[in-house]
Amino acid sequence: MSPFLKVSQEGRVRRLTLARPERANALNRELCHALLRALHEGEEDPGTSCLLLDAEGRIFCAGLDLEETSVSDPAHERLFSVGARMSKPIVAAVKGPVLAGGVGLIANCHCVVAAMGSSFGLTEMRIGMFPLILFRAVAQAIGERRALEIALTGRVFQTDEALRLGLIHAVAPEMELDDRATAIAEQIAGFPPQAIRSGMTFAHQQRSLDEVAAGHVAMQLQAELLASPDYAEGVAALKEKRRPVWPSLD
Repeated sequence: MSPFLKVSQEGRVRRLTLARPERANALNRELCHALLRALHEGEEDPGTSCLLLDAEGRIFCAGLDLEETSVSDPAHERLFSVGARMSKPIVAAVKGPVLAGGVGLIANCHCVVAAMGSSFGLTEMRIGMFPLILFRAVAQAIGERRALEIALTGRVFQTDEALRLGLIHAVAPEMELDDRATAIAEQIAGFPPQAIRSGMTFAHQQRSLDEVAAGHVAMQLQAELLASPDYAEGVAALKEKRRPVWPSLD
């Protein structure tokens, strides 16, 4: 594993920590490939239900490493579209500036908690570049017109606007950030893996399907969940007014 990425397992939550604070956690080639490997390993690990992304230092991520951007790397496209392929949710705990490719990174996360005082911006225009590779993910997160405006202006905005746009989902005091994000990741990881996987699969597939086809996929996945031992336990626990003990996690 790269020294630029720290990986740890906390129950069913796998934590991925950007560890290049001396370079503002800029995404160089090594870090991009390490992130992709770690996400793939978490995806394949039956003991992991949720991934938690955070970062060391005062800057969450300043984007791609400008010393290496003269050469295009297919890993960039894979990294900035990874959220659309994952069947396990990614939660992000963000503090400090999140710029350029850093915005693309959190746009691929499925739940983002940001510390008060964090800032965000697609700043590529300031160096004569448009954020082409990550634009699709940002547009899916906040809408095409909003993504185009912040990409064209290159402006930096604060947590209140990021929350309104839907780029982040919650704001917390910096001292509470890790606890809040970890609690969300643990809550997700405590649910049945099949239900999580079915929901993520449908969320990804329905984007490219018409209404009828999406309905068929939804019915098929629902039938599988209705027949699962986890669903039976969930209903029984509700009737008996107790916490469910999911068979798949027992």
